[in-house]
Amino acid sequence: MTSTSSIANWPLAERPREKLLLNGAATLSDAELLAVLLQTGVRGKTALDLARDLLVHFGGLVGIMAAERDELIAHSGVGLAKTARFAAMKELSQRHMLEGIKSRDILTSSSATREYLRAKFRDCQSEIFSCLFLNNQHHVVKLEELFRGTIDGAAVYPREVVKRCLHHNAAAVILAHNHPSGVAEPSQADIAITNKLRMALQTIEVRVLDHLVIGNSVVVSFAERGLL
Repeated sequence: MTSTSSIANWPLAERPREKLLLNGAATLSDAELLAVLLQTGVRGKTALDLARDLLVHFGGLVGIMAAERDELIAHSGVGLAKTARFAAMKELSQRHMLEGIKSRDILTSSSATREYLRAKFRDCQSEIFSCLFLNNQHHVVKLEELFRGTIDGAAVYPREVVKRCLHHNAAAVILAHNHPSGVAEPSQADIAITNKLRMALQTIEVRVLDHLVIGNSVVVSFAERGLL
């Protein structure tokens, strides 16, 4: 059997989809899981060959998930349909994580909240400033991406944050933004805008519970640092 033979001709125990159904997804390699998602290959390459190519080209799963849509579409054998599957898988994963924190007091599920935000924003190539709007029970009402910037910053306007708090009738908020550099250490600009937002939101009796800075592997909490 060559690597370019049709997967349909492989023994059942070697086909990624059948292996998943028989033994569970955890038993598959990254390439095999991607092959299940891709479903088909291209002329001369199986879905598994294409999956391996993608892992090499983008430097692993993180690179694939962080890739821009046009980058994926342009890769030989991917195209629109497969790119749409990647986007749907990523969004479903993030929504699943969000469902896990929506009905809980966010202060008692801080680890789950951080993991959700890290999964959503850590691979973004530009800075995104977001806000978790909370009700009186500290349950999530809405997560909104409010401002987008360049690789080294996003302009944040307190007036707009106040308007969105009033729109959602929020009692409290958790601010969050990513650092595309991957280093989560808060900057002086981060501290300054946090203080401006905290003072602006005090005028409408909305508490800023925390400001989370998201890096590649770490999420830094202003509250834990004593910066609020």
